[in-house]
Amino acid sequence: MTYGELYRQGKEMLAGAGIGEAELDARLLLEFVCKTTRNDLLVHGDRTVEPEKEADYREKICRRMSRIPLQHLTGVQEFMGLEFAVDENVLIPRQDTEILVEEVLRNLHDGMRVLDMCTGSGCILISLLHYSNHCLGVGADISEKALACAEKNAVRLLGGKYPGTLSGAACPGEGKCPGENRETDNPGEPEEGFGGFRLIHSDLFEHVTGKFDIIVSNPPYIRSGEIADLMPEVREHEPVAALDGGEDGLDYYRRIVQESRAHLYGGGKLFLEIGYDQADAVRDLLEKAGYLETEVVKDYAGLCRVVHGVRNFE
Repeated sequence: MTYGELYRQGKEMLAGAGIGEAELDARLLLEFVCKTTRNDLLVHGDRTVEPEKEADYREKICRRMSRIPLQHLTGVQEFMGLEFAVDENVLIPRQDTEILVEEVLRNLHDGMRVLDMCTGSGCILISLLHYSNHCLGVGADISEKALACAEKNAVRLLGGKYPGTLSGAACPGEGKCPGENRETDNPGEPEEGFGGFRLIHSDLFEHVTGKFDIIVSNPPYIRSGEIADLMPEVREHEPVAALDGGEDGLDYYRRIVQESRAHLYGGGKLFLEIGYDQADAVRDLLEKAGYLETEVVKDYAGLCRVVHGVRNFE
């Protein structure tokens, strides 16, 4: 069977199963299995596909028909121009979250200390470190399996930038973070010109030490009662613990807003991704906790996506 014929069959099968982006998914799976590009399909669609690749493609099409996410079949998802490994233990990075990263980058300067709370695949923190210089990044997550995925991404995407700081990155949180100055009494002061990366197994701030210039988080924020209404790809194949924000979706925001104050320098900034209808509630939490200059940022669809504020100096 040729590339073109196989692609058309895959597209029809996915469309028949109700997959919304059947055409795109069929093409991406074919490119993944055959190690080809879109141009190969257009220019060389009449070439014969090897039997083993044809069988592999059909198997993946069937799995996609059962609503297994495309990214779990390919093992990767592009985010901020980088390719991240993903699996069933982490949320699949979404384009909406790029708004959060872009907003942090507007405020991130070389040499800053950044904490990514609920780091998951590490896509937020790794992107920030990739597009900055000599920053110290710490990612915290309660899931050891998520940290293993984040470590794999860090080694592949940051290994050349921070050599020697990534080996055995995932750890239970004891001791000091790389880059902390052991010659002073301030565990939050990075060594001059030093950048680094560390992952901490922690229930939010439980094992976090030191202070940061920026704390960023995309925490669980789906209301518990809405989980059952999510798409099967999300509801059945992504970790519920990374989705469920409690009865009103605000459980993690309450903790993060309050506990973050002890880990931010005065004048430091807290950035939070939010659900489209949570802007007022999360902004109110920030202001009641003493955060100043709070602001809501909308995504490209015009929906509220990020809330951020500045820690006061009290």
